[in-house]
Amino acid sequence: MLRFSANLSILFTELPFAERFAAAKAAGFDAVECWFPYEHATAAQVGGLLRDNGLQMVGINTPWGADGQWGLAALPGSEAAFEDSLRRTLDYAQAIGRPAVHVMAGLAGHVPAHEARRAYLANLRKAVRLAEGSGVTLLIEPLNGRDRPGYFLRSVEQAAQVIESQGLDSLRIMFDCYHTQIEEGDVITRLRRHFGKLGHIQIAGVPARGEPDRGELNYTEILRELRQLGWSGHIGAEYKPSGASAQSLAWLHALRQDGIAA
Repeated sequence: MLRFSANLSILFTELPFAERFAAAKAAGFDAVECWFPYEHATAAQVGGLLRDNGLQMVGINTPWGADGQWGLAALPGSEAAFEDSLRRTLDYAQAIGRPAVHVMAGLAGHVPAHEARRAYLANLRKAVRLAEGSGVTLLIEPLNGRDRPGYFLRSVEQAAQVIESQGLDSLRIMFDCYHTQIEEGDVITRLRRHFGKLGHIQIAGVPARGEPDRGELNYTEILRELRQLGWSGHIGAEYKPSGASAQSLAWLHALRQDGIAA
């Protein structure tokens, strides 16, 4: 059966951060993920919340940088800040059970494309070296240009090309079905084509990023395909609930009743 994780940066936000863990557990999740947990609590505090609630943290992000840069990896001149932020994120990840770390690329629309790419590849190679032997998987995630104009990594195809670059084959793609549908479409074909490069999957309805049983994407077919492909990781529920988070989970209850979700 498929397993789902609750993204605590977008679900259960009607509660204080520390109370979201228990809410996720009460809703039947066995795992959570969070964009920037270090902005809310120390690693020791998060580790305690995970243990107390019997949860696994499956993913966190590197810092988004100053002034809403959404990462630093593709920003020339930010190499030192990038390395420092990555080291701190890796230390944090080690202390809370080694979740995957999404290495954020940053808003590089003001940078010549060849310079942004050069900085991105160099910083990713440094990240791979720093993470080697840590047990932490590094992820890169394409973000659609409508929601995040100027973000350097825009497509799954681009992410796959990055991973095929020399020295970067240990990276994995965070495949967000919402971003992929908006930017490229053809979600199932892309899942099949790049399945061996995937490290995490996330879902939300399109175009409003609401519950996954709303909008233009047919998640019944997408989830069926993931089962056939043999996906064994978690699938992140990263959507904006239309009301109280606990009341927005009818889609998950239906999957459990059908024996699709754990």
